[in-house]
Amino acid sequence: MTDTAIKLFKALADRSRLGIVHCLMDGEPKYVELLAEELKLAPSTVSFHLKKLEEAGLVSRKKEQYYVEYRLNKDVLQATVQSLVQEAYSDRSLQEERAQRYRQKVLDTFFQYGKLVSIPVQRKKRQIILEQLLDQFEQGRTYTEKEVNDILRPFHEDTATLRRELINERMLQRTPGTYWRP
Repeated sequence: MTDTAIKLFKALADRSRLGIVHCLMDGEPKYVELLAEELKLAPSTVSFHLKKLEEAGLVSRKKEQYYVEYRLNKDVLQATVQSLVQEAYSDRSLQEERAQRYRQKVLDTFFQYGKLVSIPVQRKKRQIILEQLLDQFEQGRTYTEKEVNDILRPFHEDTATLRRELINERMLQRTPGTYWRP
C-alpha cells in the first residue's frame, strides 16, 4: 500500500473524522464552528480532526475573511481507492517474494548438509519441510512402507513421524502397506 493510502485509511479510522467527511460531501465549504455545531463536538476537537484529514490530503482549507473554510478533496479520496485496487496486484508479487524468502530461511535453518536437523513444531514451518521432502516422491507411483522409509531416512532418522506428518497433511495417501503421492 502506498503511504498516501495508509494515511487516508488511518484518517478515516475515526468516527468524528468520518462525520466531518460526511458533512463536507455535499461540496459546500464549511468552517470549524459550523462543523462543530452539526456534529455536536467542541470546535477544538473538530480542528484537531480537520488537521488529520488535511495531512491525509482529504480536505483542503482556504482563508475567507475571518474564517478558514474546509472543503473535501473528492478526487484524492477516489484516486487513492482506485490506486489501492491497482496496487493489489503488485503487492501480490511482493508477498510471493517474501514467502519465498521465508521458505528459504526455514529450509536453511532446518536442513544442515542435506539432513533435517529437527522436525519443526510450528505447523507452517513443518509444512515447508514436508513439501521439500515430498519432492522425493514421484507422482503416480506407489511405494511400500519400506521404500518410503528408505527415501526419508537420509533426511532424518524418525521416518515414522515424517511419514505420519506427510499423511496428516495429505501430501501422501495410503492404504495398508501402500503409499502414493496424490
